[in-house]
Amino acid sequence: MSQHSYSKIWVHLVWSTLNREPMLSPTAGVKAAGWLREYAASKDIYLRNCFFNADHVHVLIDLPTSRSIEELMQLFKGASSHWINEQGLVNGKFGWGRGYGAFSVSESNVAEVVAYIAGQEEHHRRRSFDEELKLFVQRHGLQWHDDSSR
Repeated sequence: MSQHSYSKIWVHLVWSTLNREPMLSPTAGVKAAGWLREYAASKDIYLRNCFFNADHVHVLIDLPTSRSIEELMQLFKGASSHWINEQGLVNGKFGWGRGYGAFSVSESNVAEVVAYIAGQEEHHRRRSFDEELKLFVQRHGLQWHDDSSR
């Protein structure tokens, strides 16, 4: 990267477990979140906040100029699933589902998104992941694709 290249592009990333199965216990989620923070730092990716729910993950990152969103998702999903399996954090084989959500966040909304991610446990007492994801898609002007086969 050139010394004269600057960017601050906040991206809220969301992805789910294979078939959206609730595979991660709260303890496993905390361990995986800690590991992902360290992994991101080792790749020079600023990860502001993350939370691993039983069936999905929320991450807020500052997109580096040297990486694409697709590349970040391959790194995060591939390395984390490998680590989760290596650590034996779940019964059986762990895997992430296809796809992801990537939503831009303005600088003025970063604190709100950080709080939203931190409050995931409370949030999901009222709304399922499917309901949450549909709202994200609609809020960002995208078309929802019903994928019953997941």
